[in-house]
Amino acid sequence: MKAAFKRLQHTLWNFALSIAGVCFIAFFAPPVAQTLASDSAISPPILLAAADTSRLLSIPGIVSPDSLISKAIQDIRASRMDDALREVNRAIALRPDFKLAHLIRGDLLMARTRPLAGLGAVSKASNQSLDDLRDEARVRLLRYIDQPGPELMPRQILQLAPQQKYALLADTSRARLYLFENIDGEPRLKADFYMTIGKNGTDKRVEGDKRTPMGVYQIIEQLPRAGLADLYGEGAYPLNYPNEWDQLQKRGGHGIWLHGVPSNTYSRPPRSSDGCVVVANPDLKELSRWIKVGSTPVIIADRTDWVTRDEWENSREEHLARLHAWKNDWEVRDPDRFLLHYSNSMTGGKNGAWAKDKRRNILDKEWIQLNLSDVSLFLYAGGEMVYAEFTQRYSSDKLSSVSRKRLYWQLQKDTWRVSLEKAQDIPISTNLVQR
Repeated sequence: MKAAFKRLQHTLWNFALSIAGVCFIAFFAPPVAQTLASDSAISPPILLAAADTSRLLSIPGIVSPDSLISKAIQDIRASRMDDALREVNRAIALRPDFKLAHLIRGDLLMARTRPLAGLGAVSKASNQSLDDLRDEARVRLLRYIDQPGPELMPRQILQLAPQQKYALLADTSRARLYLFENIDGEPRLKADFYMTIGKNGTDKRVEGDKRTPMGVYQIIEQLPRAGLADLYGEGAYPLNYPNEWDQLQKRGGHGIWLHGVPSNTYSRPPRSSDGCVVVANPDLKELSRWIKVGSTPVIIADRTDWVTRDEWENSREEHLARLHAWKNDWEVRDPDRFLLHYSNSMTGGKNGAWAKDKRRNILDKEWIQLNLSDVSLFLYAGGEMVYAEFTQRYSSDKLSSVSRKRLYWQLQKDTWRVSLEKAQDIPISTNLVQR
């Protein structure tokens, strides 16, 4: 029986080894570490983001099926199979529709009598269903062993505006939706949730491709459960896909939402939606406490880039300095220097008239003053585009205006250039009321 239990431990560990060569033998108890050492010799050991497993436990007094499954995995790691079975049974009692819990329970029971060839080896489910559940087990285990350390910062979120009290970052490779709180403009990790994305992965391009888009989006509406099909669970939050950058890239499709799951389902496999971001209904209820329509940004990336505070601050200051240089060159009324901040696609070809008008408008003023406030900065997937949004107060000897401006900076031949600029005027009357 002990050999069968070790086989189950080995199976769960192989899920972790299948992701990016993760290897952390010391994380397991010494007997298991010796057993697995030969299997992972080809992968050089790396430090995980956090070895403090107490950070992964549930909040005292709050028991969830996810926390019970995580506890069961810890018990399996420590060869406490009876404890693991007890935790899995509690998870099933809370959510009888938690399919992964049933799969692990079946393996724990069968491991008492004979070795297992792999996770779900005794299940009668279809091969596709088993693959989906194994994939879910893999990403849930990955969250358990590869949680970011409290000292690390998400490079995709460089600055939050005061009105953005919270932000969501969807890590598609880990199937995790991170919730960050705005603390003086800095993102602080508050919680994370298991999530589902499109059947065919990311990089949405056309209608019906069943892919999830990547980029920076806004929640534009809240749709309550009443009036929605059961597919969407407790409700839905439509995103502004395709945004203006997607439209410039001629990306098609629509109807990308953050929503729940059907009433008879606890969770869906990591890749099973038509392109939406999907979370369990209890998680959507929890998220609804923090989401604010129109101000909560949603960043969707292939992988969260966790960096040290020094790296994060350096990146933020670099991009803020570039934004201030753009502002200063406009204020000193130097059109040549100002237009150098823009890509050729913005100043040449069919946009040549825009650059010509900009040059004339700058030289036509005797003085120009700009004030930029409520600045937010987000890094697109791949790190080669930065999205900046801010309130711009423009004053000159001939005109005054207030607008909400959005700049998309692209890295082109080692130089950052603005490839897209959009603005929405704020009526002066509204501005006076706010002030």
